[in-house]
Amino acid sequence: MKDNLVRDKSYVFASRIVKAYKYLTIERREFILSKQLLRCGTSIGANVEEAIAGVSRPDFVHKLTISAKECRETSYWLRLLHDNEYLPTPLFDSLHDQNAELLRILTSIILTAQKKSGKDE
Repeated sequence: MKDNLVRDKSYVFASRIVKAYKYLTIERREFILSKQLLRCGTSIGANVEEAIAGVSRPDFVHKLTISAKECRETSYWLRLLHDNEYLPTPLFDSLHDQNAELLRILTSIILTAQKKSGKDE
């Protein structure tokens, strides 16, 4: 399979989110907020995979836009868990920075694809 930066980074991020979820449920006994984090943090990569298999450029952009929205939601849950003392600062900083990097990459890809769509018409 060909290398794909956003696919690879979103997969690594999803794996870290799964580990954070395990930490939150086992060590911190937090089940509600952590489930939300698990759902949206792993959805980023799942939507990237769907975008790669998109049937058209608009479909590709749509799926990546959903991934970007999931990044934003992930940021919210990370901040909430951190601010309420469930996530230690080093773990929060690392995950939040990684999430922000994914959002920047996704935004760049979306904007580029949208510009190319405008040229095609």
